Amino acid sequence: MRRLRQLIRLATHAQLLPVLESGDDPLIGGQAVMEGVMMRAPHNYCVAIRKPDGSVVIEKGPAKRLSETSRFWALPLVRGCGALGQSTALGMKALNFSSRHAVEAAVGERKNGGKVEAKEPPGWMMALNIAVSLGFFIFMYKFLPLAATERVQAYVPSLENQVGFSIVEGLIRLAIFLTFLYAISRMKDIRRVFEYHGAEHKVVFNYESGKEVNVENAQSFVTWHPRCGTSFLMVVMVVAIAVYALVPFDGFWLRFLARLALLPVIVGLGYEIIRFAAKRRSGFFNGLVRPGLWLQRITTQPPDDGQIAISIRALEEAMTLEEKSGGKLVVA
Repeated sequence: MRRLRQLIRLATHAQLLPVLESGDDPLIGGQAVMEGVMMRAPHNYCVAIRKPDGSVVIEKGPAKRLSETSRFWALPLVRGCGALGQSTALGMKALNFSSRHAVEAAVGERKNGGKVEAKEPPGWMMALNIAVSLGFFIFMYKFLPLAATERVQAYVPSLENQVGFSIVEGLIRLAIFLTFLYAISRMKDIRRVFEYHGAEHKVVFNYESGKEVNVENAQSFVTWHPRCGTSFLMVVMVVAIAVYALVPFDGFWLRFLARLALLPVIVGLGYEIIRFAAKRRSGFFNGLVRPGLWLQRITTQPPDDGQIAISIRALEEAMTLEEKSGGKLVVA
């Protein structure tokens, strides 16, 4: 039962990885995890976790960008898929680390009157978690909206055209996403993650401002950031409506397979829009990002000073490692 509860908790948090991640950026990005934050510099990362006893544990290491390993991964559209894949893999690694120290230690195990040291989740559990998360994503955001729209189409003949069909499907997909996000935000441990998400954003803003990075300065910034994964997902959903409207297929399974095949294209387009809007915070593309900023009122919550301190610790460790490895960090 303990392993089952841990698997469910890991799977729940894994569904939030795209929401909690910051975009690939020349400076600093990050991600909230269980009772902590991962901060990423251009070539290194650090995860800082506060254990139930108040102590802080960290894990850090290299995280070289794919775009620096091959020109292929630097191509427009392709770089978005590479960045998302790499950040998700790194996010799963950080989630594994935080699960070991935040979840197992919090629950605690007692054997012969003593507390057993927290153990890392077994490899099969992490593999199963990835499989379950991927299956959940495909079912909730590809299969279910498409099936629901075809049922609606049976009663609304005007949806025979691809544009109307895609718009209704997109609205159903968005409704599923918002309902899931709101429901999960009511969970106590998820709300804690959202508070760390807010802490991560505040510290990134503090760093980007050029001011001294400390708790007081960080707390003066807002919790919503244009490069957040929440904004990215909202843009992806809008892009998906436009792309699926161009698919000339009829029939459920052909449409379903087309949606799976086009997922890399949609991710790549969404990434380019976020990247463009982050550099030019005005105009049409900025309007596409704005709904994601509104939604961050749910996915980020005001952090306390201790959570800000954890985020700063992760940032400082990542920057120190970057400097030692010969990297150079500058403020834009």
